[in-house]
Amino acid sequence: MLHKILKIVAIIISILAAVWLVRIILAGDTAIADSMDLQSSLVTPFIYIAYIIFAIALVFVIAFVLINLFSNASSLKSTLIGVGAFAAVIVISYFLASGKETPMQDGEMLSAAGSRWVETGIYAFYILAALAIGAMVFSGIKKLAK
Repeated sequence: MLHKILKIVAIIISILAAVWLVRIILAGDTAIADSMDLQSSLVTPFIYIAYIIFAIALVFVIAFVLINLFSNASSLKSTLIGVGAFAAVIVISYFLASGKETPMQDGEMLSAAGSRWVETGIYAFYILAALAIGAMVFSGIKKLAK
């Protein structure tokens, strides 16, 4: 039943998207770029369709992930361990970052807190990259040992 409903919704959304795409193509690039009325009447509905599709996909992904997580205790445990390890990397990176006000290219100033979060992201990337490379090297050595 759910499959039939989703199939009908997908067909309806596809038809609406196709109609708006044809309308955009027929109007032409220059007409749309020159007229704000055409942009709001042709492009805006197309953008809303994209938002709706994205929201639907996001809801289904989150729902199925949660259903699968809570249906199997071992997968929930391993997921929570992974999330905890990632959170630990972020906390370590945050304490390693210093952060200071920094001038940006457009003349504005990046706050010390913003700079610290940028530096946190960079440190987290380096830590995770080192862990990934280490895991690949360890896996390769383990295979060679067998």
